Amino acid sequence: MDKLKILVVDDEGRMRKIVKDFLVKSNYDVIEASNGQEALDIFFEDKNIALVVLDVMMPVLDGWDTVKEIRKYSKVPVIMLTARAEERDELMGFELGVDEYITKPFSPKILVARVDAVLRRTTNMEQNGLVECGSIKIDKVAHQVYVKEVPIELSYKEFELLEYFVENKGIALSREKILNNVWDYDYFGEARTIDTHVKKLRSKLGEEAGDMIKTIWGMGYKLEEN
Repeated sequence: MDKLKILVVDDEGRMRKIVKDFLVKSNYDVIEASNGQEALDIFFEDKNIALVVLDVMMPVLDGWDTVKEIRKYSKVPVIMLTARAEERDELMGFELGVDEYITKPFSPKILVARVDAVLRRTTNMEQNGLVECGSIKIDKVAHQVYVKEVPIELSYKEFELLEYFVENKGIALSREKILNNVWDYDYFGEARTIDTHVKKLRSKLGEEAGDMIKTIWGMGYKLEEN
């Protein structure tokens, strides 16, 4: 099977090398660009790029303008890297169609985990609309969940919550992040509403499958395949 190709865009050569080294170790093929214009030239020439890791602050053409141009023609997954941690920047990124937003400094291992999660959502996990994780099977087309081939009745939000957990398996997710991604930024509720939905979801999945959803005390949840 061919390696998935990732375009890493950052004006700092050291940062590009760190990101590239970790991605290559994880069996990805990596192409580098030092600014947004160079990234666009590469992106529109190479039709096999599966994901873009894109810095915000760059010369010639910054990350915002770069992702705007990409989104005119492509839905390729984009992970934004930035040294700025302001909420309005993160909101702007998601409004532009960014899939993930990571603030510097960050753990390269966490970045690789995010890349893995995003690509699972957009490549292998989309085949035939079926997603499997342990004893859980999700049929996206029929909007149906099975545990050991037995259909499980979930509410619309419970289905979306489970789908989000499976797509991000192995990654610790804060209550706020879950709320923002499953309920969208338009939802102005308490992050603790997540706890209620997780409790119901665990109960409906049954002991074995439900136990895959682990509580991260003081933070949120993580799904781990048994």
